[in-house]
Amino acid sequence: MLKRCEWAPANDPLYVAYHDDEWGVPAHDDRLLFEMLILEGAQAGLSWSTILKKRENYRLAFDHFDAHKIALYDESKLAELLANPGIVRNRLKVAAAIKNARAFLAVKKEFVSFDAYIWQFVQGKPKVNAWRSLKELPAQTAESDAMSKDLKKRGFTFVGSTICYAFMQAVGMVNDHIVDCFRYQQVGQ
Repeated sequence: MLKRCEWAPANDPLYVAYHDDEWGVPAHDDRLLFEMLILEGAQAGLSWSTILKKRENYRLAFDHFDAHKIALYDESKLAELLANPGIVRNRLKVAAAIKNARAFLAVKKEFVSFDAYIWQFVQGKPKVNAWRSLKELPAQTAESDAMSKDLKKRGFTFVGSTICYAFMQAVGMVNDHIVDCFRYQQVGQ
């Protein structure tokens, strides 16, 4: 039996698939980076399981995370989203997704890609940690503090340091698989 990080229970296929195929894999696709930033913000105060179960609904509701389309959302679209039981219907979080789409596009215009901008916080390559248990994982780091501060300065919301660190873990900016997890070496290659 494969050894996984403790947070991915073997009896939850969504968690297992996310852990085994996606979490910690370096991502450089702007659309995926935007999706994960929005989903990590939506997760604030909730379990990641809640977001994983709603992820496909988010993709449909938010035009597959096309920032150009989301940036044009108006009050009627906001009302439609808030009535959608397939997503987290928190007004602040939904409004943040729209605001963040606009800020995301501005960053892309300045840096050519969001990827070029966001990966600068780890000097363009994943930071590889060597944690032996989940208890060792930090909730935030100097890098996530810097990312949060800069994102906020650029108009993003729901991007506190803890959310930024979770985003960094998700998109492989840090390898936080525990060392005896079968994905630790694979992701590090």
